[in-house]
Amino acid sequence: MTVLLIRSGRPRTGASSSQTSATSPGWEASLLYCLRAAGLTLNDVDLVAVSGIGRTPPTRAETGLAHLGIDPARIVPVDHHLSHAYTAYCLSPYQEATVLVVDGGGNNNDTETYYRATPGGIERVGGNPPTRPRSGGIGATYEAFTNWLGWHEQEAGKTMALASYGDASLYRAPLFDVVDTQAHGRLTHTHAPGVADLARRNGFDFGPYGSRGEHELGINAAAYVQSQTERALCALAEQTIASPGLGNLCFAGGVALNCVAADKIRRLDAVTGYFAPPASSDRGQALGCALYAWHRLTSELPRRPPSSDYFGRDYTSEEIEQALRRDPRSGLVERRRTPFTWRRERDIARTAAQMIADGKIIGWFQGGSELGPRALGARSILADPRTTASSDALNQRIKHREPFRPFAPAILTDHASTWFDLDVTSPFMLLAPPVRPDHSDKIAGVVHVDGTARVQTVDPAAAPAYGALIEHFHQLTGVPVVLNTSYNDREPIVETPAHALATLQVCDLDAACVGEYLVERS
Repeated sequence: MTVLLIRSGRPRTGASSSQTSATSPGWEASLLYCLRAAGLTLNDVDLVAVSGIGRTPPTRAETGLAHLGIDPARIVPVDHHLSHAYTAYCLSPYQEATVLVVDGGGNNNDTETYYRATPGGIERVGGNPPTRPRSGGIGATYEAFTNWLGWHEQEAGKTMALASYGDASLYRAPLFDVVDTQAHGRLTHTHAPGVADLARRNGFDFGPYGSRGEHELGINAAAYVQSQTERALCALAEQTIASPGLGNLCFAGGVALNCVAADKIRRLDAVTGYFAPPASSDRGQALGCALYAWHRLTSELPRRPPSSDYFGRDYTSEEIEQALRRDPRSGLVERRRTPFTWRRERDIARTAAQMIADGKIIGWFQGGSELGPRALGARSILADPRTTASSDALNQRIKHREPFRPFAPAILTDHASTWFDLDVTSPFMLLAPPVRPDHSDKIAGVVHVDGTARVQTVDPAAAPAYGALIEHFHQLTGVPVVLNTSYNDREPIVETPAHALATLQVCDLDAACVGEYLVERS
């Protein structure tokens, strides 16, 4: 039996290429988690595929794996963008496709690359010229504006949400030139200095640095970069599809998480089919590396279209009860000891649906956790979507997010096209279609200011408990939608029953459904 172990790294600021593969924090804990979940040891592993960010992929000696006793012959370095391409194509439903990868940067100065993918292999066709500075890339430009607005460049989702409140037409100069299959951005530096220089050269006023959505000109700057990014991505998608002549588009890299732009790309006449993997960003590098290594080891190009995104391990009733009894072996760390009661429910989905219909905000912990940045009904906080009262309470009491950031709807797949302008499924919450005008007031808590929503379509066959909950809520309210956000408060999404319980105690959730158990604050 062939087993693959994979990981990826992101460098510290100023890190050399020799540091890139050993600086991703927590990777050894992730390694241990995966081995334990699979019941394996390092001796069972045939290949270790590694990617990183830097001038070149890490060499075997640079991976930081020697102290684990792994034979260097078992280590396979993988190009960063190629790893993204494997994730996108191998998980897609298409036999032949154009694969477009756009992110902040990979190896060899890559920021935009595209590939021809068929059952015979994944072949790189082209990309940005290696002599063009990284600052001219689409992802790096978006990161720079995010940084100018006062956030870390990895918080680009805040810029996307803020953009809907602004006016992009105030800034006339284009940010990008797309020539054939290459994007050339107008920034000369990365991060905030690049935005300041652009403003000076064009006479633009983007407001003060670090405005964080509290200055009108900064809001307009967000609208500008979002609008220009959409324009560039649509042009790039059309051009790259025309080159290999394959209309199915697989989109990956961190920029693929821009669900507003993605919804526009998929509607292009040139796009006959669209797919983005649930972990489009660097969180999916490990999976891409595994798929690449499998191909290398067996000569079989793996095709694994996922029916769900629940890649984490399950937890037994015994493990859940261990945490509920405050057994130290569960790993429970109570940052705030809050009294709670718990009981086993005959139908946890029905109970949860009734609580949500009654205005309660609940934690929902079921099965294995999601891969990627979206909570998709395994580690979620759920609330009533029908009014803004629930979303306001959720933000004020629990999530403490910026008020301009919307919450997402989760809807039963069979009802999606009735409530949203959506003719495809969106199981991984990577599209933001318009809400049907005759339904928008019925789910006001999940409609963004521009009339769109980052929707998740839920197939009960892939997520039985989650689907049952939404169906029960539909029967109670006539609305086949629940408000869904991640089960956390300014920290990583919960993974274990103990973590779910600790988060319930420290934030103002009304209750948590952990497996079959209902836990309520006393």
